[in-house]
Amino acid sequence: MEIRFDERVVLVTGGSRGIGEAIAAEFLNSGARGVAVTSRRAENLEGVVSRLEGGDRLLPIAARADDEEAAERAVGEVVDRFGSCDILVNNAGTNPSAGPLVDVDLGAVDKTWAVNQRAPLVWSREVWHQSMREAGGSIVNIASVGGLQPGFALGAYNVSKAALIHLTRQLAFELAPGVRVNAVAPAVVRTRLSTVLWDGIEEHTAAAHPLKRIGEPSDVAAAVAFLASDAASWITGAVVPVDGGVTGASPVPGM
Repeated sequence: MEIRFDERVVLVTGGSRGIGEAIAAEFLNSGARGVAVTSRRAENLEGVVSRLEGGDRLLPIAARADDEEAAERAVGEVVDRFGSCDILVNNAGTNPSAGPLVDVDLGAVDKTWAVNQRAPLVWSREVWHQSMREAGGSIVNIASVGGLQPGFALGAYNVSKAALIHLTRQLAFELAPGVRVNAVAPAVVRTRLSTVLWDGIEEHTAAAHPLKRIGEPSDVAAAVAFLASDAASWITGAVVPVDGGVTGASPVPGM
């Protein structure tokens, strides 16, 4: 099955590297009329523009994910340039906090929750009001297996992704039937954000996944493209694990 996005316009937050860059590349390669990528620093966008070689179809925008005014301006720029914003991928994320929730710095917790759970709402509101309310569309949120189950050290991050999963379902309910809202929940993927989870210990990390490898950004991008496409036209409010089997094919400890 070939998935195409001809005449569709896509906005990917946090699209300057890693999973976000792979998602942008997937949409460009599948014929999207326009793909906008955001990053909080303009210099980060220079590299992705040169790597993706999207020409006039690629629009880099410097915008912090947790800045409401930046989100309004960015979505407006996409609509002005391409005429619509048909697909939003809320990919931007952060994890400056590590440690037990009872001890971790609350300022870091606030930052984690602002970017990972509040910002997707901000960007979803903007695409709704500026384009999707009239024209319809699709939103895909990048959650995490950490939002499905607790774990060590990443409590604030996991809680933020659990909130994002419920936000996905709530918006799917509120924005239907014109806009579909879904999420993917990756496990360990080879990105800079997750370096501490795999760099130097990749064999050990891979062994924790039933498919015996860590994920690649392209694995997540392919799932996002499917959920955003017409092939998933009767799917909304879904959370798809893209995790090498961690949540669905791992044995119960001790059994």
